Amino acid sequence: MPDAHHPIHLAARLTGLSTHVIRIWEQRYRAVEPKRTPANHRLYSSSEIERLTLLRDLTRAGHNIGQVARLSTDKLRALAASTPAPELQTPRSAAAPVLSEWVEQCLAAVQALNGRALDDTLKRATTVLGMQGVLQRLVAPLTQALGEFWREGKITAAHEHFATGHLHAFLANLAKPFGGCEAAPVLVVATPAGQLHELGALLAAAVAANLGWHVTYLGASLPAAEIVGAARQKRARAVALSIVYPEDDASLPGELALLREALPAETALLVGGRAMPAYEEILEKIGAMQVKDLPHLSLLLDALRKPAKKGKA
Repeated sequence: MPDAHHPIHLAARLTGLSTHVIRIWEQRYRAVEPKRTPANHRLYSSSEIERLTLLRDLTRAGHNIGQVARLSTDKLRALAASTPAPELQTPRSAAAPVLSEWVEQCLAAVQALNGRALDDTLKRATTVLGMQGVLQRLVAPLTQALGEFWREGKITAAHEHFATGHLHAFLANLAKPFGGCEAAPVLVVATPAGQLHELGALLAAAVAANLGWHVTYLGASLPAAEIVGAARQKRARAVALSIVYPEDDASLPGELALLREALPAETALLVGGRAMPAYEEILEKIGAMQVKDLPHLSLLLDALRKPAKKGKA
């Protein structure tokens, strides 16, 4: 039976990668070599789907795409078999009880407005987990839990501002040693107008700084014109937005459309956050990259490090 061939959107669905990442991995690293239709559209074989899936798993486990993309599929299988699954994807691992305890300790410190306890817990977790670990396995779930506590009335706006202040200082200090070189691309990070919760944006900024980007952090609830002005001034390679609450802001689609229209065509727009799926229609319409989680953000930022070659889908 002949091997089935899949268009890029189906390949993205089967692998869990975005179409943008697939294109970059193909063009920059020659990870796969899909066939082309007479209209020059990509078609991926089942073996290429397997290869992309292996590369996805290995990069999420910490391997560099530029190194593993050169390996044969057999070597990728062997490497994947010998590579422990990312702890982020194994909630029942031995680290899970400790992780839960850390999150609970941070939440208790926020509810008590105990800054010393919050800072101490974050520092101890960093010692054990490292920077990427503490971002993905403590700060990310803590941010989500704080949002849920706020919506359920378990904490007030004062508690959230308290947590934001401490996490802002913690993440800034954490990212400081990883600032990019002068030639590093610039990422502008903010939340759009009406989005007052900025912990997700802070987290994205820290991840980008750890990956060597120059990060310009603008803060919360900025009009599209202000974000565009900063991006143009800094000649940003990309703009990252966090959308957390509310999920039914009637004015936000217009802000997002205005932002994308006013940004230079070569400046990528990345959007993530808990409420991001509620705005999927406008995000697809304007061609924004939809960020699923922190590992996905890392993949997208890696793909954007260098300008991609132009090519058809």
